[in-house]
Amino acid sequence: MQLGTWITAPHPTYVELISSQNFDWICVDMEHSPVSRLDLQTAVSIIQGKGKRAFVRVPLNTHLEIKYPLDSGVDGIIIPMVNSAAEAKQAVENCFYAPKGKRGVGLSRAQGFGFGFEDHLKKNLKDLTVIVQIEHVDAVREIDQILAIDGVSGVFLGPYDLSASMGIPGQFEHPDMVAAIKRVSDQTIKTGKILGAHVIAPDHTVVKQFEAKGYNFIAFSLDTLFLGQKIKNELTALGRGANS
Repeated sequence: MQLGTWITAPHPTYVELISSQNFDWICVDMEHSPVSRLDLQTAVSIIQGKGKRAFVRVPLNTHLEIKYPLDSGVDGIIIPMVNSAAEAKQAVENCFYAPKGKRGVGLSRAQGFGFGFEDHLKKNLKDLTVIVQIEHVDAVREIDQILAIDGVSGVFLGPYDLSASMGIPGQFEHPDMVAAIKRVSDQTIKTGKILGAHVIAPDHTVVKQFEAKGYNFIAFSLDTLFLGQKIKNELTALGRGANS
């Protein structure tokens, strides 16, 4: 299992503290967090400087939103709302240089600012991890076709949006939701590709439960919850559980 976590408050101090822990990878969230391009590049530099793999979740499956994170030098990319094989193919094209894709050429950090383009070209075509998020019922229906796209390294389940698309928002134990998740996980495990999920609560026992189900790429909570939960626990122990 590859264990990671999520960065949503991209201050260099937090990034360095988290990167110093025994995670395999760390993802910077650009979809739901106030992360700028400069924040991202700084975070990627810190994460990789600590010997960890740097991932980014982009806001949209477009060439515009994907090319700069790649130019920052990330090791992998997570793309939300990929709901069909056609959209998965588009994601791959956005991520890879020709002939594998249609990624635009820049000379930024990933390319050694112009001094290492050839090396980056080889790494991009060979080593980049591309993970698509399965968070809509349409994606569940096309999961086999999505997994069959060359260049898709694996999938990452988004249960909140998936349940909403099924008309049962937040009802994770609903039989239809359980069946949808089982279909995605079973088909992904058969392919040997990455099967990812986000354990939101900072609770290691839930991580172990997901690992037992075959998930091999688990995001363990996120920066703000790790911080907030520890503060809450310690204040509760001092009899200050409720905010005055």
